[in-house]
Amino acid sequence: MTERAITVAVGTAVLVDGDAAQIVEFDGRKVVISYTDGRYSSFSLTEFVTRARGVEPVGSGGDPGLVLAGLTGEQRRQVTERGEHVREVLTGYRSGYAQAAREGEPRSEYAPSQPLMARYRAKAAELSVTSRAVEKWVAAYRESGEAGLVDRRRGRSGFSVVDPRWETAVRAELAAGVSASTPTRSAVLMRVADRLDREHGEKVVPIPSQATAYRRLAELTKGTNAVSGSAKARRSIAAGPKGVHGRLRATRPGEYVLLDTQDLDIFAMEPVTCRWVRAQLTVAQDLFDRQILGLKVTPVSTKAVDVAGVLFEAVTGRSSGRPTLGPAHGLPRFLVFTEDGTAEASAEVWCPPETLVIDHGKAFLSAHVIGVCARLGISIQPAQPRKPTDKPTIERFFRSLRQGLIQHLPAYKGPDLHSRGEGLEEQAFLFVHELEDVIRDWISTVYHPSDHDGLAVAEWPNLAMSPNDMFATGIAKAGLLRIPAAPELALEFLRVVWRTIQNYGVEIDGRRYDGPVLNGYRNASSPYGGLDAGKWPFRVNDDDVRHVWFCDPDDGRWHRLVWEHAPMLNTPFSDEAARYARFLARRNDRFADPNEALRQVLSRWSVGEVLDRRERRMAARLAAERAGLAASAELELAGEPVPVLPAESQQVIADNDDEDDLTDDIDTGRAGENTGEGRTGVIPMPIFDAFAEADKRW
Repeated sequence: MTERAITVAVGTAVLVDGDAAQIVEFDGRKVVISYTDGRYSSFSLTEFVTRARGVEPVGSGGDPGLVLAGLTGEQRRQVTERGEHVREVLTGYRSGYAQAAREGEPRSEYAPSQPLMARYRAKAAELSVTSRAVEKWVAAYRESGEAGLVDRRRGRSGFSVVDPRWETAVRAELAAGVSASTPTRSAVLMRVADRLDREHGEKVVPIPSQATAYRRLAELTKGTNAVSGSAKARRSIAAGPKGVHGRLRATRPGEYVLLDTQDLDIFAMEPVTCRWVRAQLTVAQDLFDRQILGLKVTPVSTKAVDVAGVLFEAVTGRSSGRPTLGPAHGLPRFLVFTEDGTAEASAEVWCPPETLVIDHGKAFLSAHVIGVCARLGISIQPAQPRKPTDKPTIERFFRSLRQGLIQHLPAYKGPDLHSRGEGLEEQAFLFVHELEDVIRDWISTVYHPSDHDGLAVAEWPNLAMSPNDMFATGIAKAGLLRIPAAPELALEFLRVVWRTIQNYGVEIDGRRYDGPVLNGYRNASSPYGGLDAGKWPFRVNDDDVRHVWFCDPDDGRWHRLVWEHAPMLNTPFSDEAARYARFLARRNDRFADPNEALRQVLSRWSVGEVLDRRERRMAARLAAERAGLAASAELELAGEPVPVLPAESQQVIADNDDEDDLTDDIDTGRAGENTGEGRTGVIPMPIFDAFAEADKRW
C-alpha cells in the first residue's frame, strides 16, 4: 500500500469515518471491517471507497493538473519536450514504448542495454546540462509525471518575503482604522512601524523596503477601502460576514417579505408647507420574486403610520388614489424588518405574504405594527443592526432605483456630497406625491417586467426571469396562497383614533364624519375601557381623510363614514392637507366659524381660485384634476371627442396666466358661444403646469 493508494484486501488497516479498522472479509462486492473496539460493519464496495482513508497521511505534493493548468503554451511545450527526453533516457523511446517508436529509435546511446548512468551522461552531453540535472528530472518524472518537470520558480509570487510580524501589524492597524477617517498609505506604514517598536522593541522586526511595503500593503488592503475609496463603504465591508455567506431562502411568493426605509438621493417639494425637503422611501419586497408589494415616499422621515400603510398596501394591493404596483401578495408568513437608515391594468392576483423581515427602528417595531402582525398570523423576524448583507435583495433594489430612475429626475443630488451639483434649488422639482407616482410608474413598467440576474429557477438556471415571470412560476409550482379570512381585516393596519359619537356624528381633527351605522350609538358610551374608556375606535387612513372606518360591535362588520365636505373633492385628500387648510383659514382670520372657513377654502381649491403661492402649490393637483375631469366629462356625455390643445398653445396660456384670471371658465359660462344646437361648446382648460407656475412671482 502506497501513500496515495489503498490495497483492498483482508488484513489491510484503514480509517473509516475517522475510526481505525481492519478489513476482515472481502468478496469483490462487500467489505467487512473490524473496529478496534470489537465492532463490525459491512459496506458495499462503492460505499467503502467513499468513506475509507489510508492510515498514512497523503503526501503534500502539488496537484499535477493544477500545476499544468497554470502554464502558458510555450511553457507547456518546453515541459513536453523535456518529458520526451526523460522517457528516452528511461526506455530508449521518446513516446515511452516501442509500439510508437520514431524513426531511428532506439538510438545506441539510449538503448535499454546501456547502463542508466551512461544514459544520464549521454543526455547531459546532448542538452549541455549536468548529469545531476538529468538525474533530478528522472526522479521528478517518476514521482509526478510531466508536472514534476515544471520549473517551480515560475509559479512563485513576485512579492519579496516579509516578516510575518510586519504583516500581522499591518492587519491590526487596518482593523483599528475601520471607523476612522481614510489615511494615506504612508501614514499606515508609519503607524505599523510604531506598533512594531512598541510590541517587539525598536528595530527588532525588519521593515521591508518602501517598494515592497507598498506592494504588500496594496495586496492586504485589496477590496477593503482601507486607504482609498469611501469610508462608509469601508465600514460596510468590515461589517459583512467573514465566513460562508448564508441566505434566506423563500420557496414561493408570499412566504417572506422584506421591509426597509432608504433616503432617496433627490430633493422634493412638500406640497403642504412648500419646504425643500429630502425624501425617504419605505418599501415592502417579496423575497421570492423580488416584486415590490407596497411603498410610501415621505418627507424628512418615516413614521410608524407610514410603515403600517405600506403593509396595508402589501396585503390588499390597494393604495389610496395611487396606481397599483402589480400582483398583490396578501398576508406574509414572515416579516423581515431591516436596518433603519401607472399600472392600474395589472392583474390582481392575491398572494398574501407570510413572513416579514424587519429592522430595529422605532418606526418598524411599533406596538401597532406588531399587534396587527400577531393578529393576522404574521411572524416578525428582525434583521441584524447595520448588516445590509442580511437583506441584499432590497439593497440592490434601492441601487437599481437610483441608477435607473432617480438620477434622471430633476433635483437629483447624488449619492454623497462629493457628487452633488451646484444650484439644485434653482432647478425644476417634483412634489413628494409626484415623486411617489413616478417611482410607482417605473416599478410597474420597468422594474417588474425586466429580467434580474438574481432570479433563477433551479430546473432552468440559465433562463432569464423577471419578477413577473418569477411570480407566475412560483404560483404554478406552489399551488397555494394565504389570504385574510375577511378582506376587512386589512383595515387594522390603519391608524386608530378614539372619539365619542355625538348627534352630528364623530369629529376627528376638526372633521365631522357621519353614517347610518352610527344611529344606534349616538351619545352612547362604548364598552371599551383603558385610557379612552367610553370612547369608540375609528380607523383613519392619513393619505385619504375623506372617509374613516367604524366596526359595528354588534355584528363585527366594517362601515365607511363620510366626511361632510368629501363631495367637494374628487381626489384623495390627506390629513396634512386638511390641517394646512384649517391653519390657512385661521391665519387669514376672515370668518368667525372655523367650519365655514374650511368650507370656503375647499371651494377655492375646487374652482382654482387661490390666494398665494403656497396655497397655489398645495392646490395644484386637486384643481387641475377637477378642471380637466369636468371638461372631459361634458364632451364625453355629448358624444364628441375631447379636443387637446397643441403644446405651443398650452405654453402660451401657462405663460400668460395671471392671478386675477384663475377662475375656471367652465364654471362661469365664458368658455364658448352658443353653437345653435341647444348647448354650449366647451373648450377645456389646459392641464395645470406646477413647474411653470412655481417660477412666477406672486
